[in-house]
Amino acid sequence: MLEDQIKQLESDALVRIQAAKNPDELETVRVDVLGRKGSLAQINIGKLSPAERGPAGKALNAARQTIEAAFEARKEAFAAGALNERLQAEWLDLSLPAPGPRPGSLHPVTRIQTEIEDLFTSLGFAVLDGPEVETEYHNFDALNIPAAHPARDMQDTFWLTDGNLLRTHTSPVQVRGMERLGPPLRMIAPGRVFRNEEVDASHEHTFYQVEGMMVDRNVSVAHMNYFMKTLLSAIFHREVTVRLRPGYFPFVEPGFELDIQCLICGGPGCPVCKQSGWVELMPCGLVHPNVLRMSGIDPDQWGGFAFGLGLTRLAMMRYVIDDVRLMQSGDLRFLRQF
Repeated sequence: MLEDQIKQLESDALVRIQAAKNPDELETVRVDVLGRKGSLAQINIGKLSPAERGPAGKALNAARQTIEAAFEARKEAFAAGALNERLQAEWLDLSLPAPGPRPGSLHPVTRIQTEIEDLFTSLGFAVLDGPEVETEYHNFDALNIPAAHPARDMQDTFWLTDGNLLRTHTSPVQVRGMERLGPPLRMIAPGRVFRNEEVDASHEHTFYQVEGMMVDRNVSVAHMNYFMKTLLSAIFHREVTVRLRPGYFPFVEPGFELDIQCLICGGPGCPVCKQSGWVELMPCGLVHPNVLRMSGIDPDQWGGFAFGLGLTRLAMMRYVIDDVRLMQSGDLRFLRQF
């Protein structure tokens, strides 16, 4: 009888479903039995008599429902097993304490600045700070750079609508230090400065400087030379040879360019020093009498020296960084090297 054939088909399908070892084998059973061309679909009850058609139809529907239920149960069992395997592989104890933040590192410019501050503090210098938005007076006029002075054209300045500007150097901190503290004075002024530069591998619109000053009685170029050599030896962790060349800067008189003997070749000449044996490093000189007068200091009684050094360029030399734009890129791959 057809009902017996349906029962046998149902029994065989249930055995195959339970014997399936993975979802792919289970899907094969579904297609063979429940698919459009499967074994259940091949049963034709249309040729049966009306009396036989009813019982056969009920038996066929009952068999389909039983097989579909068994298929879904087996499918869910496979899914649960796969989830359990994944959970075991990815298991973690949520009751454990958090590992804490990842250890960070100091920016290379910060490292250099900290070393310089520590050095000069040990030499009796104060570390002073000042505003990054400056007045024209403190940034230019008080440094012997009046409005018509050509030196202003050398500094591409960000001017603000209220007449102030983003400071182009940290020299205004020296002015504020002399005004507030008066002589005798030893100070350095590290900080961020701004120039309206076209950005490339060696130029940035935002960079860092440190400028220093000593105002006292009977200060000479020899004093300046000593402090500069001490500074450079501490930074490069070796004794360095320096030379002074005449250079013009409005806020010092006389003014110098301080060069160091090339640390790569030691003097004979190489591509780094352009075969000269020397590398230009910083401007310096004795403080101009006009600068002292503008800050209320009598140049007949007091003198001093001042210097300026690019912290960003110094960090590039120290760590052999060939693109200044990396310094402020925010790229953690760069920063994690230090």
